[in-house]
Amino acid sequence: MLPTPISKYLRRLWTLDKFAYSLRVFLAFSGALALSWYQGDIALVIPLFLGIIASALSETDDSWQGRLQALLVTLSCFATASLSVQWLFPWPWLFALGLALSTFILIMLGAVGQRYATIASGTLILAIYSMINIEHQGGVPADGIWRQPLLLVSGAAWYGVISVAWCALFSRQPVKQSMARVYKELGEYLIIKSTLFEPLRGLDVEEQRLRLARQNGRVVTALNQAKEMIYRRLEGQRGERKLNRYLRIYFIAQDIHERASSSHYPYSSLIDAFFHHDVLFRCQRLLDQQGRACKRLGKALLLNRPFDHDLSEQALEDLRASIDYLRGMQRGDWDDLMPSLEALADNLSALEDQLASAHNPDATDEPEDDSLFNRSPRSLRDGWERIRLNLTLGSPTFRHAIRLPIALLVGYALLHLIHPTQGFWILLTTIFVCRPNFAATRRFLSQRVIGTVLGLVAGWVSITLFPHPLVQTMIAVVAGVSFFANRETHYILATTSITLMVLCSFNQVGDGFDLIWPRLFDTLVGATIAGLAVFTILPDWQGRRLHREAANVLTSSRHYLEEIIHQYETGKQDDLAYRLARRNAHNADAALSTMLANMLQEPGHYRKHDADDGFRFLVVSHTLLGYLSALGAHRHQMTEDEFDANVMPVARQVAEILEHVASRLLQHQAIEDLETKQSALMAQLGQGEASAGMEMSGYRPVQTQLLLICRQLRPLGEAANRLVNANGEEAAVEAAAA
Repeated sequence: MLPTPISKYLRRLWTLDKFAYSLRVFLAFSGALALSWYQGDIALVIPLFLGIIASALSETDDSWQGRLQALLVTLSCFATASLSVQWLFPWPWLFALGLALSTFILIMLGAVGQRYATIASGTLILAIYSMINIEHQGGVPADGIWRQPLLLVSGAAWYGVISVAWCALFSRQPVKQSMARVYKELGEYLIIKSTLFEPLRGLDVEEQRLRLARQNGRVVTALNQAKEMIYRRLEGQRGERKLNRYLRIYFIAQDIHERASSSHYPYSSLIDAFFHHDVLFRCQRLLDQQGRACKRLGKALLLNRPFDHDLSEQALEDLRASIDYLRGMQRGDWDDLMPSLEALADNLSALEDQLASAHNPDATDEPEDDSLFNRSPRSLRDGWERIRLNLTLGSPTFRHAIRLPIALLVGYALLHLIHPTQGFWILLTTIFVCRPNFAATRRFLSQRVIGTVLGLVAGWVSITLFPHPLVQTMIAVVAGVSFFANRETHYILATTSITLMVLCSFNQVGDGFDLIWPRLFDTLVGATIAGLAVFTILPDWQGRRLHREAANVLTSSRHYLEEIIHQYETGKQDDLAYRLARRNAHNADAALSTMLANMLQEPGHYRKHDADDGFRFLVVSHTLLGYLSALGAHRHQMTEDEFDANVMPVARQVAEILEHVASRLLQHQAIEDLETKQSALMAQLGQGEASAGMEMSGYRPVQTQLLLICRQLRPLGEAANRLVNANGEEAAVEAAAA
């Protein structure tokens, strides 16, 4: 029996998502090393290690059956790539043609889906590893053309076997970790949202909304990853109780996200009205405590321990008491604000109930529609159609599929012109650094160079201080594990680790000191080629696509609004159509936020007014999404008392205006001033309220939220016009230059 502190530490270690990944890599490296020592041929380490790395980089999240199928496809691609390199290596012209053509095809396969993109990327990396291995051997051996490809594929298969076995034994652990990540990001979102209620004058609301929009992107990413994990494991296992439990937890997270992103009134107006009262402080504290409760819930799901949300429950009671006190004051100037304040409290109360149910989802009712949308291709024809739609210069995938082969051909030509030592590292660096957009390439370029320098220094120190081969191979194994543990979060450390691993591994069959300067030179050359390629060959400047991404945001918001209105007409149902419209609206919002973040990394000339216009549009569109979310959060079938003949026509006119603005954005056409339409729609809602003879003391979410949405129409049109004008100026500059 392990001591309690050690068992507690190991239990926490098990909850880390990178721990299992790193442990699998460690087992694979250790097995390859043991085989090499057992055979008395330490040279086996290099091809086996390279195959393991390529296989681990190609790993996709799946059930064990799906992972087995993916492994068979991956090994087939690896074998084809390695043998092709062996056969074409002696003929540079044929080799160059094959390199360019295969790179283009593999990149375009990424348009089919993320799973295919991962396998294609791993295949490219293994092809370069095959080149490095041949160069290290001094050329293709005359009598053993099958030996090196067999070793590379054997290393890949060895890791694949470990991966499939791991998936079979611990299939639900990744799902649990992904759900914990969702609630962690949701918690951070709520904490940021709480700052909007801070009762301070002069608060920079736009900056806070930008922070909120960026965090919303992270929430959306976590939700999408969790959905894909659950879906892949549910295929063929619909009746599995624990998987269905995680599915309900996921649906609860979606509902929490909708309620968390809801906006019931302009917060600045609430601050002005209730500045001298504690109600906004109560709102802020409640949201903050619910955010922290979300984070605790994530940890509780991981550790299978009880979940405590007493602090947020107490904060909710305090908020209710504060609102009751304000209502008792009966101030006429608050008549328009109190219903929204009460609706906000109702929304937060429902959010609190969802938090409570998330830790024990088995106690909740089964959802009427628990289907998930499958974004994977359903047939070969569907896959080809996705590729065909991306065979255009407007597609970032197609641009990258043209750019990367040219960059590799330049590196290959340079390799033959100057004959550098270990020159194929140039191609490997180019593959790792050259990304589909400038911002990512710039980030990886600098981190790759810094990490390589640090890794070479660490490698020099290691092989100097620890000359024994066994110690060096152990260092190589640890460094390899460190690479996989850090490659997605700390790329400098990951590059340092893989460089250290290379020096220690190659020092077993040669002189590692002789690799230091060539590796540095090759890295600098490869990184330079990648940087120049992404800057000069069909550069995908984000500003050129900004109007299209903004149009997609409005189109998605329109579909979301239409689904919400449909549910007010027919009754609340969390069916697939509604959930898909909601998810697409948030996906579009997150995509716009990511694009703007990438724009900030681009050269000043291409930022288009430093992306200010894009950020203004993001603030307005994200505010609109908040009002739509509040409308969705309160959806129910309208009763006869609530029915207003003007409401549905207004809602449909708003949807038409959103589609109109989106269409004008796509066509680079100016949007007329929407003030007249906005005023007319607001007047219709006001007339409906008067004719119905209803007091606003009973909160009517459709009317109130539609009024708020209508108020966003003119700012939305103005923000869209700035994007159109900016694109028009750029088009004029490009035409003059041509």
